Amino acid sequence: MHELAPNLELLAAIRETEHVTRAAELLGVPQPTVSRRLAALSEAVGTPLVVPHGRGIRLTRAGRTLADSAARALAVMATGVREVREEIDPASGRIVLGFLHLLGRSLVPSLVSGFRERHPLVRFSLVQGSRQVMLRRLREGEIDLAFVAPLPSGDQDLTGAPLAAQELVLTVPASHRLSRRRRVRAAELADEDFVTLEQGYGVRQITDDLCAAAGFQPRIAFEGQESDTVRGLVTAGLGVALLPRYGAAPLPGAVEIPLSPPLFRTIGVVRPAQLTPLAQAFHDYVLAETPDLGLEFTPARSSHAAGNSL
Repeated sequence: MHELAPNLELLAAIRETEHVTRAAELLGVPQPTVSRRLAALSEAVGTPLVVPHGRGIRLTRAGRTLADSAARALAVMATGVREVREEIDPASGRIVLGFLHLLGRSLVPSLVSGFRERHPLVRFSLVQGSRQVMLRRLREGEIDLAFVAPLPSGDQDLTGAPLAAQELVLTVPASHRLSRRRRVRAAELADEDFVTLEQGYGVRQITDDLCAAAGFQPRIAFEGQESDTVRGLVTAGLGVALLPRYGAAPLPGAVEIPLSPPLFRTIGVVRPAQLTPLAQAFHDYVLAETPDLGLEFTPARSSHAAGNSL
């Protein structure tokens, strides 16, 4: 099989010309090279692929079968190349963008809509998931760029740039003992049941790190995959959670309490070493613009010196 793959064009050329010299001219190689490669292919498959025919050659039945398959394979490859070129076309290609669920409220729509105002024919495929999944899919080339928090550090394959900061607050049931507090220290939560996201999510990593810094391991009562589910469990009185602010409107059945010192997470855009021209254009736009971040975000370059930043 490995002998056949590099010779697809040769088989297709022989199929078209039925002549060694004309096939060599079509491929831009010397005639003896074509003859040697045909002999090697015949030996590899165990049967002659061509026989003399007048002043030219004729494909045998086996040769015709392989040549027809080669022509189909080349057509598929040509289609693939055309699709790739269309995908990366800066004017009308496609970007596969990964992001955390919470960022779909305002951050991602703002950036995507702003970019499409300048490039109206560009298409986006949006992929949501945990931080861990997004970073893995970036490394494997399944997505072009990702918005995650916290940014990866010490990763040789991926590079992150800060974009926005988001405050994380303690969310407790309305009837909770801390619900009337203006601020709360992490050490005061050592005896609480926590409702949190599963391992692999950035908020879960921040929760574990915050508790460890305060000298305890969080007692996890429930784990989920979406922040809205976590909030619902908190509202039902099943524990407390560390989450981004709900928004401008009050959170029914629960209370959000800032931490002391305040805690922020940095949201950024993460990229692999190589980008398509289109993905590079979007990456540059994201870093150059000041998008409408929404009420729960502030520019990453704002000062949060008084609090923790993750």
